[in-house]
Amino acid sequence: MEDQQKLEELVNEINMYKQQAELIQNQIDLIQNSLAEVGILENTLNNLKDKKSVEAFVPLGAGSFMRGEIKKTDEVIMSIGAGVAVSKDVEGANEIITSQKKELQDNLDKMFANLQQVSDIVGKLSPQAEQLMIKTQNSQ
Repeated sequence: MEDQQKLEELVNEINMYKQQAELIQNQIDLIQNSLAEVGILENTLNNLKDKKSVEAFVPLGAGSFMRGEIKKTDEVIMSIGAGVAVSKDVEGANEIITSQKKELQDNLDKMFANLQQVSDIVGKLSPQAEQLMIKTQNSQ
């Protein structure tokens, strides 16, 4: 009976780590999406460089757009968090983007390291659980 209890504890522990791995994977996905958005912003700003005006689609909501013209391509209004936005020239915007990308990449690296640690723990616990399962099945 003692082996059965150990097995249940191990299975619960493994399940807890698997849930933790799933949460970390969700965070990784969110960070990767943010990195992709920042990359798109960076490309867009680079494509607008040295253009006086650009035709663009202006979102109206519910998947609807109108054609519009961006007349001032040397200024970007950027969100800096907490509902605050600032006006930056393209160079200043690129500096913020570079900083955001570095911070996101650092966070992504940490999340991957955390995921690896959790996966390693599950990898070590799983064989123990399998051995206990075999042992309890053979003793029955």
